[in-house]
Amino acid sequence: MTTSTPPIDTGKLDEIIRQFEGKKTNLIAILQKVQEIYKYLPEDAMTYIGSRIDGISPATVFGVATFYAQFSLEPKGKYEIKVCDGTACHVRGSMPVLDAVKRKINLKNGKMTTENGMFSLETVSCLGACSLAPAMVINGKIYPKMTAAAAEIVIDTILKENV
Repeated sequence: MTTSTPPIDTGKLDEIIRQFEGKKTNLIAILQKVQEIYKYLPEDAMTYIGSRIDGISPATVFGVATFYAQFSLEPKGKYEIKVCDGTACHVRGSMPVLDAVKRKINLKNGKMTTENGMFSLETVSCLGACSLAPAMVINGKIYPKMTAAAAEIVIDTILKENV
């Protein structure tokens, strides 16, 4: 991304750790809350958390963060796009939808977030919306029965709203 990431707010991290009583059994919940704030898990935040919770190390925090697919170690865009590629979505044409989105937001070379930080794109195994296949979700809003053309219209609408 062209924008630099802001420094972590240790006061905010301490507040989150206190909220979950500083217990190592609450590590996943702590990481979820941190990701909610930063839209990813900054390395500095994970190191800090590992140094503040008794019984775990920064390495343990990194291990948990990299084990669970829900966590991202890379900054995500303002608009998080998820295209389902589960069986129902795949057989109903999710790959052309994914390709259309990649072209429209100009994602290249295996990147998952656009240079300007506007969009992140990922494929997911299932959105739990099989009857709506192929499905796409943007910032929690589901877009059912997508086609490549429909996906381009959705992206165009978002781009117009952000001019």
